[in-house]
Amino acid sequence: MTDPDKPTVYLTAFMDYICPFCFIGDLRLERLRREFTLRIHWRLLEIHPDTPEGGRPVDELGYAPEQWRGMMTSLEEMAATEGITLARRERTANSHYALLLAEAAKDDGAGTFYPLHRRLFEAYFVEGRDLGDPETLTELARDAGVPRATRDRAWGDGGYELRLQQNLAAARKAGITGTPTFLIGERRLEGAQPTEKLRAAAQEAAQ
Repeated sequence: MTDPDKPTVYLTAFMDYICPFCFIGDLRLERLRREFTLRIHWRLLEIHPDTPEGGRPVDELGYAPEQWRGMMTSLEEMAATEGITLARRERTANSHYALLLAEAAKDDGAGTFYPLHRRLFEAYFVEGRDLGDPETLTELARDAGVPRATRDRAWGDGGYELRLQQNLAAARKAGITGTPTFLIGERRLEGAQPTEKLRAAAQEAAQ
C-alpha cells in the first residue's frame, strides 16, 4: 500500500545477482524506502554469460591482480558500512537460471519477488552459495516462499529467456555497459553510488 506521506519515485535498475556492487546498491536503495515509495523496474542482466554452468575461478575473469585486490578492498569497506560481512569467493557462478527465476517471480508480484531477490543476494555474497546450481536455487526459492509453479515456469517457459534478451537489448540501446546502473528521473548513476547521491536523484525525480 502506498504511503501518502512519501513521494513516489520511479526508477530502472540494471543488475545481476553475482554483481557485488549491485548487492551494495540494493542495500542502499532499501534505505531510501524510509523516505520514498520506490517503484523499481528491475532489468536483470547476465554479466558473465560465458561462465560455464559449474562456474569458474575468479582469477579467470580477466582482472589484473592489483585491480582485483583494489576492487575487493573497496567492496569490503562498502559492505562494512552496510553492516555486511562478505564471504570469500574463489569461484564465480553462472547466474542465468537465477535471473530466469527472478523474472518469473516478478510476474507473481512484489510479495514473491522481493523475498527471493534478497535471498539470492544474501546466499551468494554472505553465505557463499552457488547460484549456478539448480538444487541450490530450488532450495533458496523454497526458503523465499516462491511457489513450485513459479519455479517450473521460470525454467520451462521460453518467454523468460526472451525477457533476458530484451533486457540486454535495452541496456545496449541505452549505452549501458556495466552493473549496477540506475536510471532515476533524468539522472544515470553507474556503480555502487553513495546513498546521498541516490537520495539526491530520488528527490529530484520526485519533484
